[in-house]
Amino acid sequence: MNTALKVAAFTSGLALAFGAAYGVGRAAGAAPAAPHTSHDAHGEHEAAGTHETAGHDGHPVGGLQIADRGYTLSLDRTIVPAAGPTELSFRVLAPDGHPLTAYKPAHEKELHLIVAGRDLTSFQHLHPARAADGTWTVPANLPGAGDYRVFADFTPAAETESLTLGADLHVGGDYRPAALPETGRSVTVDGYTVTLTGDLTAGQAGRLAFAVSKDGRPVDDLDPYLAAYGHLVVLRAGDLGYLHVHPDGEPGDGVTKPGPEVDFTATAPSAGDYRLFLDFQHAGTVHTAAFTLTAGAAPATPAAGAAPADSAHQH
Repeated sequence: MNTALKVAAFTSGLALAFGAAYGVGRAAGAAPAAPHTSHDAHGEHEAAGTHETAGHDGHPVGGLQIADRGYTLSLDRTIVPAAGPTELSFRVLAPDGHPLTAYKPAHEKELHLIVAGRDLTSFQHLHPARAADGTWTVPANLPGAGDYRVFADFTPAAETESLTLGADLHVGGDYRPAALPETGRSVTVDGYTVTLTGDLTAGQAGRLAFAVSKDGRPVDDLDPYLAAYGHLVVLRAGDLGYLHVHPDGEPGDGVTKPGPEVDFTATAPSAGDYRLFLDFQHAGTVHTAAFTLTAGAAPATPAAGAAPADSAHQH
C-alpha cells in the first residue's frame, strides 16, 4: 500500500470523505491559498455528469484552510484537555467579521461537521445546532489523545457555491499515532458487511459501489438518510484533503433502489492513499464503514500531435 497517508481530512479534524478530496487539512492560520469543495448544488453536479463536489476553482479538494472567500472557521477552543465525551462549539465568521447566521440547507442540514483523527483511524459526521447568534454546538466523543481535523461543510445564504473550511483540534494525553489501517475490499461494522468495487484514479472519474449485506443476505431496504441512501467522505492521507462525494440517484426518484448497492462517482485529485468513510442507515441506525484505497496515477497523456496507438484501426 502506498502510505502517502490516508486522506487526512479529519485527523486533526474528517475527514466522508469521501475529498476527501478529500479533506487533507493544514494548520489553521498560515494556510496557503488552497482549493476547496463540499456540498455543492447537487443538481449542478448531476447535470455535469459527476457527483463530486468541487471548489469554485475547479479543484475537487477542500478543508485545507481555515479561511476562504472571506469566511473563517472559528473554534471556541482548539485544545481539549483529555479524550472522551465533550462539546464542540464554533462560529463561521462572515466577510464582515460577524458570525454567519444565514445558510442554504444541503442534504437536510445547514451545516455538516466532520471530525477526523489525523492518523485517519477515527471519523465522525456530526450535525450541530445553531443558536440565533450564529454559535454552533454539538456533543462529540474524541476517542483518544492526539491531533484532529475539524471540517465545516456549508453554503452561506448569499453564496451559490459551498465551502469546506478546516481547523486543527488537539486533545491532551499520551499520543501514539497509528499506521494507516489496511482494510481490503470488505469491512464489517456493527454486524453489516460492506464490499467495495471500483477504484480511484487521479484526474479521472470512476465509479465506487458499496454493497451492504447482513447475515449473508443483501440489505435491500436501506433507510433514506439525509436525502440519500448513503453518504461518502473521502480524505487524502498526508494533508487530509477533503472530498464529499454525492451518491448516484436519490430516494423517490423512481430509479434508485434502497440497496443493497449504493453507487458514487469520484475523481481523486492526485495519486496516493485515501480513506473512504461511508455512512448508511438501516433499521433507524446510522453505521459507518471505513476503507483504505490507493488511487492510481493519472493516465499518460499522448504527446501533442501524436496519433493514438490503435489509430490504424479507427475509421
